[in-house]
Amino acid sequence: MSNVDEPLYPIAVLIDELKNDDIQLRLNSIRKLSTIARALGEERTRKELIPFLSENNDDDDEVLLAMAEELGVFIPYVGGVEHAHVLLPTLENLCNVEETCVRDKAVESLCRIGSQMRESDLNDSFVPLVKRLAAGEWFTARVSACGLFHIAYPSAPEAVKTELRSIYSQLCQDDMPMVRRSAATNLGKFAATIEPAHLKTDIMSIFEDLTQDDQDSVRLLAVEGCAALGKLLEPQDCVAHILPVIINFSQDKSWRVRYMVANQLYELCEAVGPEPTSTELVPAYERLLRDNEAEVRIAAAGKVTKFCRILNPELAIQHILPCVKELSSDSSQHVRSALASVIMGMAPVLGKDATIEQLLPIFLSLLKDEFPDVRLNIISKLDQVNQVIGIDLLSQSLLPAIVELAEDRHWRVRLAIIEYIPLLASQLGVGFFDDKLGTLCMQWLQDKVYSIRDAAANNLKRLAEEFGPEWAMQHIVPQVLDMINNPHYLYRMTILRAISLLAPVMGSEITCSKLLPVIVTLSKDRVPNIKFNVAKVLQSLIPIVDQSVVENTIRPALVELAEDPDVDVRYFANEALQASHAMMSS
Repeated sequence: MSNVDEPLYPIAVLIDELKNDDIQLRLNSIRKLSTIARALGEERTRKELIPFLSENNDDDDEVLLAMAEELGVFIPYVGGVEHAHVLLPTLENLCNVEETCVRDKAVESLCRIGSQMRESDLNDSFVPLVKRLAAGEWFTARVSACGLFHIAYPSAPEAVKTELRSIYSQLCQDDMPMVRRSAATNLGKFAATIEPAHLKTDIMSIFEDLTQDDQDSVRLLAVEGCAALGKLLEPQDCVAHILPVIINFSQDKSWRVRYMVANQLYELCEAVGPEPTSTELVPAYERLLRDNEAEVRIAAAGKVTKFCRILNPELAIQHILPCVKELSSDSSQHVRSALASVIMGMAPVLGKDATIEQLLPIFLSLLKDEFPDVRLNIISKLDQVNQVIGIDLLSQSLLPAIVELAEDRHWRVRLAIIEYIPLLASQLGVGFFDDKLGTLCMQWLQDKVYSIRDAAANNLKRLAEEFGPEWAMQHIVPQVLDMINNPHYLYRMTILRAISLLAPVMGSEITCSKLLPVIVTLSKDRVPNIKFNVAKVLQSLIPIVDQSVVENTIRPALVELAEDPDVDVRYFANEALQASHAMMSS
């Protein structure tokens, strides 16, 4: 190809691939748009590439999605912000397509481009684009328009601002529920750009229309608007305009709206202030905690700690705790699980006395719940309670339940207990740990589930780090070494794993005198899996022990394994021998 034609080559490839039947080729070419634009240069990108893309907007949704994403970062390739407006028509076309994710990505890219555009270009190009979309015949254009007002509004002249507010108001009353939903979703972003004077008049009237919509899908999005608007208004305006809406929503006939209120209510408490919270929002929250729909109770239960943090402890004890007691024996396991995941956080809020009197019985009932997820959620947050009531009381009341869970029939519950043991050990102290939990740690090494055995081996290492090598030498190492002759090879593998993890913690002397002889004995095991794991462990010991031990004990064992009939044993033994050579030479 001649030099003259060479710059045409990338665009020719793009055109060919974009019209190819293979979607993957078309996708690849779209993803290379930035490379092609660089090859063409800024002027030809503006005059040839962008118009070409505008004409090819009836492609597969996956290709259009990639195009919408690429164009969002295309300003540098068209000559900078002064030429950013050339990208708008192509993205405007994409805002009209039927596929939601393409439209959303096109709106996102338009917002990114609009936020970088010069004020004059915004007024000349971006605002007219928003108006065209808002007046679009097909609902998809109007849906997209709602997400662009917060970019177009701030730099617009006063007359245009009034027009934009009026257009947005019309979109909120559109015949299509999808448009009203989009308007409700984007109201918070738009409101954040509007002057305070118009916020109270125009935006609040728009908001009130949305809160009374006959579609519950629009009303539930208006709930999100409550929290966003609440942060923009003064507390007294918030009480006057937002609070009555929230109280009504908390009793809405649609459970989905009540669900959204349960999720958002604690955010509104901060907006309205302490007095309205205690008189108006607390009763509303109580209703939600006792709602007849389990989904609403789940959302309300999941926010109980955040809500209590906003209240003073007396209010929480008086109004919220009775509901919490009811939820702890709720008929739905998912409600109890949601409560269990956050209830421990109430202890610091309520203080020591209330926790001991009121919360501990609830913790204990949840720890004995028939569903494992509920028990798991309580176990994983025990440290929050320990900080409040102290370890003595915690161990007296909760430890029997923990010991019971350590032998739970669900392996995930046992696993959660094992992972919590080192933290519990550091809190309980060595004496208490030896009496109550030491034997459990050894039992887990012979569990039927591999994940439990592996976690138990890691647990021993963490305990040795916590209490020190001397304690481990007395309480862990002898019991571990006693299990090495277990007839089942999988259990012997676990012990080998435990030894390999303990060796670095125990130090060279104990490793050489106590652990290494056992590993060498295992190198003569009849099971190949044991033998190649011995080779791996011996390799891991090379940096820990003295060079003389490597020469006299480790290398002879590895040389023997390197002649084993099993191919895997030979492979790992040779790997370990090479590592020992490398160590010696260095």
